[in-house]
Amino acid sequence: MNSPAMRLRALAAAPFVLALAAHLLLLVLWHDRLPDPLATHFSAADGGRADGFTSLAGYAAISSGLLLALGAGWTVFVRRSVLWGAWATAGFTGGLLDLLLRDNLDAADAAEVRTPLAVFTVAAALGALAGLAGWALTRFTRLVPPEPVAPAAPARTPHLELGAHEVAGWSRAATSTPGTVLGAAFVVAGAGALFPALLVTPWPYALIAGIGLVVGVSGLALSRVRVTVDRRGLTVTPGPLTRPRVRVPLDDVASATVREVRAVAEFGGWGYRTRPGRSALLLRSGEALSVRRANGFEFLVSVDDAETAAALLNTLAARHTAGTGPAPGSTSGSTPPGERI
Repeated sequence: MNSPAMRLRALAAAPFVLALAAHLLLLVLWHDRLPDPLATHFSAADGGRADGFTSLAGYAAISSGLLLALGAGWTVFVRRSVLWGAWATAGFTGGLLDLLLRDNLDAADAAEVRTPLAVFTVAAALGALAGLAGWALTRFTRLVPPEPVAPAAPARTPHLELGAHEVAGWSRAATSTPGTVLGAAFVVAGAGALFPALLVTPWPYALIAGIGLVVGVSGLALSRVRVTVDRRGLTVTPGPLTRPRVRVPLDDVASATVREVRAVAEFGGWGYRTRPGRSALLLRSGEALSVRRANGFEFLVSVDDAETAAALLNTLAARHTAGTGPAPGSTSGSTPPGERI
């Protein structure tokens, strides 16, 4: 593969392909020795006795779909520094699914199947071994392409003309429509799966509900952010919340510029992303505010009217460094988003 990005994605997909192949092979080899339905959920309070069941065909579809979904996620969003995480995820998930089959092997009645909690320890050990293999690929071979080098900040740094005692603030919301729709879809799917999980059978609906609600709620929280430049520096918060947040104080701002960002090509996807020497909160590709910090690291956030934000941030940082202008704790009233005061 000529493209380093494609090669990295192929290496991230490889453990999931291997785990899926091994799982399907066991299903074929053990088909005549497995009960139908399978025991797929177990009670820790009852010594690991089965209390949830799934048809053999349903289990094959769900387990295969889970490996494919996890593999697809890692393939899209992987980066070099966490390639080991893709291998560890595949090892743990594939191992746990295979161990569940082993516990059902030769059972005359799935209701009598027991699975001790130690099975998770074994699966975690398999995941650790697989993760170690992924780390070794990165550390000791040339198969894994290097991370792209962070681009240098453009030479031009815009400034906003302010009087000696004039105060200004800038604030704008950035929204990802696809992220909002996708997050809402996960929340609906998770909430819908709660009823059969409570009234019918925990497996696999409890898993669907958990994944749907966790992914959906976090996705909705990160699908809208507010970017603010004021006397405190740069602050980025999710939607109406105040935490978690990213803040770059004025004394840590070396320069602020505007540049075009390709979310997938440069950072492997959307959301909060990290690369050597830089980090980013990206809801889309395109115009982004780029802040070069005092230690040389770069932080980017995708937002409209980034030119105004960069100009104001440069002016406030220069004023802060010179020790002029209003005190950091002074107040100036309220200002509509994106307007000076």
